[in-house]
Formats: sequence, C-alpha cells, structure tokens
Amino acid sequence: MQKLTPMMQQYLEIKAEFPDALLLYRMGDFYELFLDDAVKAAKILDIALTSRDKQAENPVPMCGVPYHAAENYIVKLVDAGHKVAVCDQVEDPRQAKGLVRREVTRVITPGLVVEQQNLAAASPNYLAAVAENSGRQGLAYLDISTGEFKVVELDAESTVFDEILRVAPRELLVDEHARPAWLDQLQRRFEVTVTFVDSDAFDRRRAEKRLIEHFKVHSLDGFGLQNMKAGIQAAGAILHYARANRLGDCSHVRSLLPYHPHDYMTLDEATVRNLEIFRSATFGNRKGSLLDVIDRTKTPMGARKIQEWLRFPLLDLERILARQEAVGELVERPAVMARLADHLSRIQDMERILGRISVGSAQPRDLAALRKSLRSLPEIRKALAEHEGGMLKEISADWDDLSDLAERIEKTLVEDPPAAAAGGYIRADAHPELEQVTRLSRDAKGWMLNYEARERERTGIGSLKVRYNKIFGYFIEVSRANLSLVPDHYVRKQTLVNAERFITDELKTFESQVLEADARRMELEEAIFRELRNWLAGQGHRIQKMSRKVAELDGLHSLAETAALNDYRRPIVDHSGDLSIRESRHPVIEHFMEDGSFVPNDLELNQEAQQVLIITGPNMAGKSTILRQCALIVLLAQIGSFVPAERARIGIVDRIFTRVGASDDLARGRSTFMVEMQETANILRTATPRSLVILDEIGRGTSTFDGMSLAWAVAEHLHNYQGVGVKTLFATHYHELTELAERLPRVKNFNVAVKEWEDDILFFHKLVPGGTNRSYGIQVARLAGIPGEVIDRAREILIQLEAGKHGPPGGVAEALTHRRKVRAARPKEAGFQLSLFRPTAEWIQEQILALDLDRMTPLAALQTLYALKERLARSEL
Repeated sequence: MQKLTPMMQQYLEIKAEFPDALLLYRMGDFYELFLDDAVKAAKILDIALTSRDKQAENPVPMCGVPYHAAENYIVKLVDAGHKVAVCDQVEDPRQAKGLVRREVTRVITPGLVVEQQNLAAASPNYLAAVAENSGRQGLAYLDISTGEFKVVELDAESTVFDEILRVAPRELLVDEHARPAWLDQLQRRFEVTVTFVDSDAFDRRRAEKRLIEHFKVHSLDGFGLQNMKAGIQAAGAILHYARANRLGDCSHVRSLLPYHPHDYMTLDEATVRNLEIFRSATFGNRKGSLLDVIDRTKTPMGARKIQEWLRFPLLDLERILARQEAVGELVERPAVMARLADHLSRIQDMERILGRISVGSAQPRDLAALRKSLRSLPEIRKALAEHEGGMLKEISADWDDLSDLAERIEKTLVEDPPAAAAGGYIRADAHPELEQVTRLSRDAKGWMLNYEARERERTGIGSLKVRYNKIFGYFIEVSRANLSLVPDHYVRKQTLVNAERFITDELKTFESQVLEADARRMELEEAIFRELRNWLAGQGHRIQKMSRKVAELDGLHSLAETAALNDYRRPIVDHSGDLSIRESRHPVIEHFMEDGSFVPNDLELNQEAQQVLIITGPNMAGKSTILRQCALIVLLAQIGSFVPAERARIGIVDRIFTRVGASDDLARGRSTFMVEMQETANILRTATPRSLVILDEIGRGTSTFDGMSLAWAVAEHLHNYQGVGVKTLFATHYHELTELAERLPRVKNFNVAVKEWEDDILFFHKLVPGGTNRSYGIQVARLAGIPGEVIDRAREILIQLEAGKHGPPGGVAEALTHRRKVRAARPKEAGFQLSLFRPTAEWIQEQILALDLDRMTPLAALQTLYALKERLARSEL
C-alpha cells in the first residue's frame, strides 16, 4: 500500500467494501475501472483495456466510460449478471484539500434497478427472496422501481418453485447456508441471478424488527402477517439487501401485501409455456402470445398490471364480476373509451419516476415527465364522473388530481429541461438570487460585445476582438500590424503567429464575476432541485396511490378495447363446475387471420355427463387449436375479460394443466418420454375436481402398446378421480381410446371433421360428435411435400399392415387394387377397427347387437355383412 498513489489507495479501500461488485470510480468526466474489474468490464463492454504506469514492472489494468453515458454501459454489465457499485465524488474538487472524497452512492444489481433505461417498461423487475421455517417456505418479492412488495407462504419446496416461476424475478436471494433442491434447475433453465446472502439477513427476529422499523408500526399483525415466520424472514432479507446496497430508506415501499396461493388460479411453467401466454414459440418473443393480443394499454403501469392479471387469474367470483362489469361499462360507452385512451396515452411511468425520486436518482427530465402526467389526471376524473357504480366509480371515488404537485413543478422547472443536470433546468424566477446570477451569466455575450466596441473606439484598433475559451478564459486579441496601438495597461497573455492576446483588470473582474455567477447558478439550481425532489418524495404516498389507480383503469380499458375490436362477449362465470362455450375462437390465431376466416367451435364439459372428451382426427385438422382456445378462454374469463365466443359459461377453474408436445431435456439427462411422463405425473398428483386438464397426445415417446396403455390408464384415472373426475380434453391418435366412451359414463368421443376426396383430404376444423379410426398421416405427409414415390411406398406398406401381413409388402399396384376393394366393401357411415382391449368374439357380438335391422335397407345390411366378413378375415391372418 505504501508504494501506491493516494488515489489507488482510496480506490482499493472502497473496493474492499464491495468485493463482489464491479466498481465504477469517478475521475473527472469518466468512470474508471481497475485491475480485475477492468479486465471483466472491457470484455463485456467491448472497450479498450489499457493500463496505468505502463513503464512499471506490473502495470495496473484499467478502462473507462464517459460519465454522461455511464448508464448505457451499466445496463450491459448488469445484464451480464454483475453487480455494479457506482463511486462518485462527494466533495467539490475546488474546495478539496488533497484527494477528493469519494463514496459509493449506488449499488446496482439485476433486482435493484430504478433507472429507466435499465428497465423493460412493460414488465416488473422483482427482487425475490426465499426462506424456510419449520417446514414452511416463505417467498417475498419487491419491485424497487415501483415499491410493490408482496409475500406468500407455501407448504413445500415444489410449490415455492412454481411460485418463483410465476413471479419471474430478475434476482433471487438465498441464505448462503441453504441449497434448495430446485435451485440448480432454476439456474439452468431460467434467466435469474441467484445471490447468496449472509444468514443474519434471514434471522427471523432481526427481519421482523427491520420491517417494523421501516413501516413505523408497533407490530406486523396489521399487515396480516400473523404466523408467517418464513415470509417475514424472506421480506426482511430483501429490505436488508436493498439498504446494504445504498438505496436509502426506500420510503416509497409503503406496505407489504401478503396473499395466499389459493386466492388465484395456479399456472405452472409448462402451462404458461404451452399456452404461449407471454411468449410465443413461433416468434420466440412476445409477438404471437396472448399478452400481445390483449395488451392495448397506454401506460407502462397499465402494461405491468395486465401482466399481473395474467400471472394471477382470480378465483374470487366477486372480483371477477366486478372487473367484468367495468369492462362492460366501457364497451357500452365508446366515446368515454376514446377520451380515456387519449388522456391515458399522455401519462408516463409515474410509479417508476416516484421510485427514482425516493432513492434520490431522479433527474430534471423525470420531474418534467411527472408534471406532464399530472396534467392529465383532472381530465380522466371528468371522464370517470359519468359512471355511477362498480369498479370505475370506486376508482374515481377518492381521486386526487395532484394539482398542487403539478403547480409546484410548473413554477420550479423549465418546460423542456436538458438531458443532463448541468444547469439550465430551473426557472430563473424560481428564486431571487438565481434570477440575478442567471441574468449575469446570460448577459456575458452582450457585455463582451459592448466592451469590444468601447475598446476599439478608445484604442483606434478596428480589428480588436474580445474572445473566450475554456483554457485562457476572456482575452483581447490584437493583430501584429496593430501592436503599436496597444495601450500600456494591456497585459500580454499569449503570443500567436499573427496576433497577440492581452488581458485587462476590467476583463479580469468581469471574468471572475461571470465564473462565480455560473458556479453560484449551478449551486442554486442543484439546491432548488433537491428541495423539490425531497418535497415530492414526501408526497410519494399520493403519487403512488394515483399511479395504481391509473394502472388499474388502464388495464380495464385495455380489456374493453380488446373486446370491442375483436367482438368478444361477456361470459357467465359461476361456481357451477360447468364449461359451456358456443362459437369459440382462438384469440391469438384469429388475430393473424383474415376477418371471419377462423372456424369457431362449440365445446361442453361438465361432471354429470360429459367430463372427459376423447378428441381424434388427423394432424393439421385443428385438435391442438381447439384444446388451447378452451384453456385460453377460461383464463381470460378469470381475469375478468370478455372472451372470443358467441356465449360462454365458465365454472371457476382452480388450475389449468397442459401436457402438450415434448422435447428432450438433454441438460438434465431426460428423454422426450421422461419429460412427458413427469409432466403427466404432476397433473395426476395435483389436479382437483375443479381443475381443467388439457392432454394433447401422451405416450408417443415409447412403443405403441406401452403408450396406448398409459394413455388409457391416465384417461381412466382422470374420469374416476375422487368419484367425480376432472374436466379433461384429451386429443389422441390412439383411436382405441374411443372405446372408453363405451365403458365409462362421462367419457364422450369427438373428432375434428375432415373429408377424404380420392387421395386428398379437406380440413373443416370443426369439432363434431363421434370418434374416428383414421389419422390420414400419409395424406398430410403428401401435403407437406414428401416425394410421391415415398408416399406410394407408404400406402403399400400401410395396406399390408392393415391386412395383418407383416412380411415384405407386395407391389404397389397390387396393394392399391386391394385397398380399393376394401373401401368398396366398407359401410359409408364409419369403418371398423379391431379392439386392442377386447376379444374378437365380444367385438363381433357387440357389432351385431348394435345393428338396427328394422331400419336398415337390404343394401346397407349386405354392405355391413361384407365389411364384417372382410375384417374378420383380416384378423385371422
């Protein structure tokens, strides 16, 4: 340390306080990084890595970024998973005796971001923490940029894992001595930074005391946190972490809201992914997702509110109906909707501006944006005054225009402040002294012109000029040809090739006054701005309340606008347990199709007669679309939205499960079939009679008989569960499963209609009663562009397999001739297929007993007899 310069000594002392952060050390107009921090940052930021004391035996690596553009670089470092400590000069260099004093003023981690350019406007940015106490799992999460703070307790590690995925935090705090079983999976599969924190941060007594002191209350019982020990530990750890990283008193964090997982529909990670709620598989981003279709919000707060509603669909019927009523009121009043859209679109992110005000990082343009937003509040109140009841009336009931805040900002801040707080952002008339020094500073140019004219007249030097630059300040410039006319009181300051520069006592006095005026102006502006910012922070509870009202109103307006534009209808939502949808449409797919071209479908599920639907039909017919649109309509109904259907009745669903497609999980050594079975196992373990299960093919990853047997057993289990079963839509290519309808009372067969025309098929995308025994795979393959010779060979092999001949197939012509004979003998209504699960004799007996001989024509009877004979002959080969 003795060999180091004072500056490097200071740097290393500060760095020792933040060993796990990249330290940005302010030096003049740059933030510098040294040693290992410089090596890491240079690579991430793609900037030059240089060094101090290049002639030394061990030069110190260093790199730097401009102070005015630092935020853009900080974004990249944080996105790369690093913690960044910002070390600023906290002393005026002009007044410093020796080395300028520096301190870390902010530590930025993925979960502690408040700067606008570091945040996705439409998404929350949660810092979460997990804790365990007596077998209970506590999860708390805070969006420091908005002040939203919530906590929940759960029974098992598996459920806390699902809840973490639902919340989707950017950063997760974990006790350094804990290692939850799900942690490795979380880090491998999802974008979340895991930070291990000292166990003291999770100590229950300290955590409780920390929360009590922060909220200035006697106990936490008023928050509804009785007996939530694990939840209190997690919440206390978050508050400790925020304060330890220089976020001040976090005054905008005004409440801690507990909730119970049973208050909301559960959506596990597989369901969110399969239903493409937030992200589509096709585009790999938000485009093509459900969120993309229904998010027509005008404000960032509203966009985050819509996401929250989708992540937490309601189970409370009263709250669902209240949202529906508000949406309906807006739909019925398009003029009011249009006015609200106009005023809402002028409101900026009040929540996050308040967050920056509270932590002391708000800049003049933040307050200008807040002022612009506040100007719209009175107009929104007038638009809401037309509503006489319901949620809209509640929103407007204690409306606060915040006009006093807007007025004070108006009187203090210029209309269009500069990007950087380098002066010129406070109105000159905001303070008497500021007006005086501003006038002096701004009049400098006029004084220079006046002085120049006077000196030219006095000296007789017509080319005399008065100039200014940052190095020499103010000076008089005289050409060499006129040097003989220079007065004696001019003091030479610089010699040029063709001119000389001079200074005078009068010019020195003026320069001193101007520079002092500029410095004083800057000091006054900074002081006035800090005073305004602190005053606004003290009014934060009012700003926060109105921000949340605007967010909720914007969310309701978005649902109403979506309903009006897409012809959505209000569903009946109740506790009946029934699911009845008429003329339903897929909200996303229809969005990408021409108007009126989507084929709607009816669907009925209940626990009395039609509780498991076995849906068959070829690929491309639309089975998956029908399954998904049913689930999405239920989801939309339970966030209070209208739905894409002619009419619908939705009995509240506690959980939507989806088992759709699968792929290998090579990182965890899981095959496609293992992934499929684990997802299915989760459904069978956790589904309830109030759940909705969507199964789109199971058992495909193993042999046909194994897969078919498993699919049969799963369907039986869901039908028989707790004596009432689970509402299930089961799409399959195992046509043998249609026999379940003959064995189980609440299983019904449906198929997606197609028509075969010669060797082609026509897709009608319509769900109709009854099963089908064909998959039309070869026809679909032909449509996909499989070469003709391969298609012909496949037909030949299929015919031989259907005939039970497992040896080498014969010629194509012979096979096709045989197929035509088989088709001619087949009854027109349906084909017959041997049962995998019943003896032949039983099958023949049931078929004959099912014939209606009184109504059957002789020709139809003969055709049926030929078909039975042909099928029996094939079965004996």
